[in-house]
Amino acid sequence: MLDRITDLPGTELCLASYSDAFDEAYEGLVFWKLERRQTFREPGVPSWEAFASGDWNRALKLNERERDAVREKVADDRRRGVESRRLRVVEHPVTPYLQWEMQYFRLLAEAGEDLRVVDAPAVRHLEADRLLPEIVILGDHVLFEVLYDPEGTAYGARRIDDPGAIARARTELADLYLAAESLLDYFEREIAVLPPPAL
Repeated sequence: MLDRITDLPGTELCLASYSDAFDEAYEGLVFWKLERRQTFREPGVPSWEAFASGDWNRALKLNERERDAVREKVADDRRRGVESRRLRVVEHPVTPYLQWEMQYFRLLAEAGEDLRVVDAPAVRHLEADRLLPEIVILGDHVLFEVLYDPEGTAYGARRIDDPGAIARARTELADLYLAAESLLDYFEREIAVLPPPAL
């Protein structure tokens, strides 16, 4: 099912409408996220801006400044009854973006969010025609396929409300998740040892 999400009927939303729909449903549920692309653009995020300009040390410092906000976000999710299950697909060698993103993911994991990593070969059987999409599943209510332009900047999402499709996608994602490695273990072995990325 994960490999067929792009073909399912859905309602396309702009970024603001996607954000509103996400917030409306984000309470008392299990939040699933699958991240497959290896490079994104995140204009407006100070740490990403520093990274994109080639200032790795500043990117790390700005990321570290987010630690308290990240702790509060994870605590707030718990208060709202939200359990997070984020799965990050990684290819090797890791892209500069992924090396940067993992710094933030480490903060989330250290704050108690459950993030896991799976190597790309583990999902290849689902990618005969194309890479898996970037998806968010909110409980059994809704699935969003997040949409990006060719440069990797998010511009909206497609909302899918078919309960059967959501359940099948969630089951496949859960199977991948159970076989994946914890983010912190992966970070220490593969990311912490890397030199600053060359853009």
